[in-house]
Amino acid sequence: MDGVRLRDMAVRGWGGSVALAVGVAAGSAAAQLGLGYGLGVLVWTSATDTTGVSAWLASLAWTTWIAATSTVLGAVAADRLSAPRPGPAAPVHRSTADDRARPGLIATTAWRLALALTAAVGSLITVPLVAVPARAAHRPDTFSPQTIAGGYAIVGVAVGLLVAVAALSSRAVATNVMATTTWLWALAVASALYGIAGAQGSTTAQLGVWRFGGRYFLEKIFSLPGAALMMGVALVIGVLAALPAGRRGDNRVGVAVSGAAGPLMVAAAYFLAAPRLVGVRADEQLSAYLIAPYAVIAGLAGSVLLSGVIAHREQRRAPGAEVIVPRQPDPPPVGVAWLGEGPAHAQRDGGAPAPVARPTADLPVIGRVPAWPGGADEPETVRMTEVRMTGPDAAAGPAARSGSLG
Repeated sequence: MDGVRLRDMAVRGWGGSVALAVGVAAGSAAAQLGLGYGLGVLVWTSATDTTGVSAWLASLAWTTWIAATSTVLGAVAADRLSAPRPGPAAPVHRSTADDRARPGLIATTAWRLALALTAAVGSLITVPLVAVPARAAHRPDTFSPQTIAGGYAIVGVAVGLLVAVAALSSRAVATNVMATTTWLWALAVASALYGIAGAQGSTTAQLGVWRFGGRYFLEKIFSLPGAALMMGVALVIGVLAALPAGRRGDNRVGVAVSGAAGPLMVAAAYFLAAPRLVGVRADEQLSAYLIAPYAVIAGLAGSVLLSGVIAHREQRRAPGAEVIVPRQPDPPPVGVAWLGEGPAHAQRDGGAPAPVARPTADLPVIGRVPAWPGGADEPETVRMTEVRMTGPDAAAGPAARSGSLG
C-alpha cells in the first residue's frame, strides 16, 4: 500500500510539472502573439511592394523569436515552480540549476530534457496561431505563405528547445532571456505607440529596433544610434542578469556565457528570416540584421567581464598561504652567560626551563652603559653574570660561555 502511494506521488510530481511546462509555454505564446497582433507588430499583409516585403520579414522574425522565448519561459517556470527531480516526496520549489539540489547527473539531465521537450510541445500552439492569419499574405515566391509562417514557428520552437536546456542548467542564462524578452516587448510597445501618436499610423515594429530616422547612417547601411542601442542594451543586460548568479557563486561557465543567450535568440530570428538578406529594406531593418551578431558579442563581453571581476575579487579575499615558523628559544639576557637549565620548578611560558643567573668576575666594557636601577651610571667596568645548572641535568657538564652586552 505504501509503495503504491509513493509511486502515485512520484507520478503526480512528474505530471504536474509536465502540465505546468505545457501550460506556461502555450499561454506565453498566445499572450505574446495577441500582443503582437494588437499592436500591429505582426502583420500578414497582402501587399507585395517594398513595404509588404519588409512587414513579411519582420513578422517572420517575430514569429521565430516568440516561439523560442515561449519554450524557454515554459521550461523555466515549470522548473522553478515544481519538484525538479523524480521520486517520492520530491521537495518543491527547488531548481535544478541549484548545484546543491542535484540528485545525480543522469536524473538531472533527464529532468531538464523532459521539461524542455514538454515546453516545446506547448509552444507549438504558435504554429496555428500564425499559419491561419498568414493565409491573407500574398508572396510571389511561394504559393502557401501559411506553410512558410508555420514552418518558421516550428524552427523557433527548436531554437527555444536548445536555449531552454541551457537556461535550466544556469540561472544566469534564464535571467538573461527573461530580461531580454521584457526589454524587447517594452521597446516594441513604445515604438508602436510612438508611431500612432506621431500621426504615422500603425507601423510595423522591428524586433529590437527603434526607428531613429534616415540620418546618422554609416555607409547608408548601419544606423549608428540603432547599433549603439542594440549593443549597449545587450551589454548592460549581460552584466546585470549575470550579477546575482555571480554573487551566489553559481557555475562560473554558466555565468560567463549567459550574456549571449538573449541576443543570440534575436540574431537567430533575424538570420532565419532572411539568411541572404533578400528583400531587406536598406534602413533600420538592414542595420538590425547586420548588427544582431555584434549584439551577441557585446552581451557575451558583459557577462565575461563580470565573471572575471568576481573571480578576481574572490582571489583577493581568499586567505594567503600561512607560513608556520617554529618557536625559537629566547636569547640570553644582556650580560648573562647561558650555561644550562635551571631548577625543574623554574619554567617559562610554554614549559621551557628558565636560566639561573649568578655573579661572575668583573669584565671590562668599553664606553658607558645605561643607568642601573640606582639612577647613576655605572663605571666602565660592570659585573657580568653567568648561568649555572642546578637541576638534575647539571651532571651533563657546563655549556660554553657566551654573552653579549646590548
